[in-house]
Amino acid sequence: LRVRKKSASPTSFRLTEKFILLLVFSGFITLCFGAIFFLPDSSKLLSGVFFHSSSVENDPNPATQGARPEGEGTHPGRDASPLQGTPSGTRTPDPLESRTRSNPLRHHTPSNNNNTIHFSRINVLLHLVLSFTENMGTHSNFVLSSTPQMMKFAWESYKRYAWGSNELRPVSKQGHSSNLFGNIQGASIVDALDTLYMMEMYNEFEDATEWVEKNLDFNVNGEVSVFEVNIRFVGGLLSAYYLSGKEVYRRKAVELGEKLLSAFKTPTGIPWALLNLKSGVGRNWPWASGGSSILAEYGTLHLEFMHLSKLSGKPVFAEKVMNIRKVLNRLDKPQGLYPNYLNPNSGQWGQHHVSVGGLGDSFYEYLLKAWLMSDKTDEEGKKLYYEALQAIETNLIRKSSGGLTYIAEWKGGLLEHKMGHLTCFAGGMFALGADGAPGDKTGHQMELAAEIARTCHESYARTNLKLGPEAFRFDGGVEAIATRQNEKYFILRPEVIETYMYMWRFTHDPKYRQWGWEAVQALEQHCRLDGGYSGVRDVYAGRPSHDDVQQSFFLAETLKYLYLLFSDDNHLPFEHWVFNTEAHPLPIIRKDKTDKLSDLQ
Repeated sequence: LRVRKKSASPTSFRLTEKFILLLVFSGFITLCFGAIFFLPDSSKLLSGVFFHSSSVENDPNPATQGARPEGEGTHPGRDASPLQGTPSGTRTPDPLESRTRSNPLRHHTPSNNNNTIHFSRINVLLHLVLSFTENMGTHSNFVLSSTPQMMKFAWESYKRYAWGSNELRPVSKQGHSSNLFGNIQGASIVDALDTLYMMEMYNEFEDATEWVEKNLDFNVNGEVSVFEVNIRFVGGLLSAYYLSGKEVYRRKAVELGEKLLSAFKTPTGIPWALLNLKSGVGRNWPWASGGSSILAEYGTLHLEFMHLSKLSGKPVFAEKVMNIRKVLNRLDKPQGLYPNYLNPNSGQWGQHHVSVGGLGDSFYEYLLKAWLMSDKTDEEGKKLYYEALQAIETNLIRKSSGGLTYIAEWKGGLLEHKMGHLTCFAGGMFALGADGAPGDKTGHQMELAAEIARTCHESYARTNLKLGPEAFRFDGGVEAIATRQNEKYFILRPEVIETYMYMWRFTHDPKYRQWGWEAVQALEQHCRLDGGYSGVRDVYAGRPSHDDVQQSFFLAETLKYLYLLFSDDNHLPFEHWVFNTEAHPLPIIRKDKTDKLSDLQ
């Protein structure tokens, strides 16, 4: 009787309407799930519906080569269970103590690979559901479920066609290696370890662990990039150790770190860019100004080497990177800026070129993160970061006539109004450092971070493929558009999504998740092939031409930052973790009484 009485009122009539809508929606979802299993398991057949088939050409691409030409930059310098935070009122175990506890892997049920739906079907379902639920606030849950499927597809493609190689060629369906890694193998395996773990892909993680134990060998005769090997291999091994507690990762990280120490055998202690791991002989890139070392390379060792000292009990690692600061502190900075080139023999600057993108980027990132990782006790790192940021804002940050804020490059006092994709990490860096900003500049730095994020999003939105170019310009009447052919490529880079993730964590503005979802759609439509994910040569083309490389940092960074963008904030919380420039999470080194620093000696 009460039910019937209520149904006669206007209010209850609306409730009945809602109930009917819910039934209709439930029927729609059921129809989608039912229909999806009748869809062929082929992205080619679906290309006319939700995907676009892509032409593939095999001419060379700068992204597939090892050494990058001068001006094109380096990789960004450019992350309960230790993955999670705990409820307020309880002490969160420090990840540095994780190796003294039982292995978290034992407390999880491994995923069942056989129950995984092929991603082409998943994406069609997501497309249907999202189009129906666009305004119902459910985007994040669906996208969060899609990123592990993307990771699974990328990983299984690598395992099927290139297992043990450094990277995958998804068009050729074979292994690929640039000259960055010398004769070290398995870059994609080591780079992907923490992403596999945090996405709870435990079977895959165990397969990777077995390969590392049996096959990862640093006793090879070959010349490697000290920077790339540090951020990918040392960083990847360290984070895998802190997440899983597996001793093999600590041992391998320290072993590799000890080999890299030979790079510091220069008159100043500024390390060489390239090192032969067997002979210990180092040199610099032949294209670098007068035999100089690169700011973003020698300046992106600090986080990993501080942890190597802690885990090995050997202070030499920390001493080497602290000496770099001493050299820099003795030098005059033009306009307070740090040139990209420094001669390791004379200890003097090379060409006065300054960039927050390639060749400079992660140096600034590591100043800030050194302070954060030290539990905010590294006051020198903090001071250097905020002073550098002030110089960058004064000399490099400009606003276009259309209102877009960008970070230009500085060449001997003249500005080049160009911003690289690599530079787009800076939005996240500004947001991460805003809370510690001096005076009343916290709000200003958050505004600056948001403006950089918007500019970088525009660089994506203004292309045909909705993927960002390697560099874009603000001159000659163009804004946030690449004008040179050698700047139009996209190699699966993470920096824009990285900034979206930080901006979401600090503001919870839904536009950052919406922009992330747009990136997911573009990656699926234009970069996903039968054999994995590939970069494209021209983001302004009507149809993509693929470069045939699935970069290891796509697994380490791009997919990880997408996953974190749609995860809860307590998944790898910033109060406990700092990401190295390859997105490998490293725990903050606590200085309070609750931490067992003595265990690390």
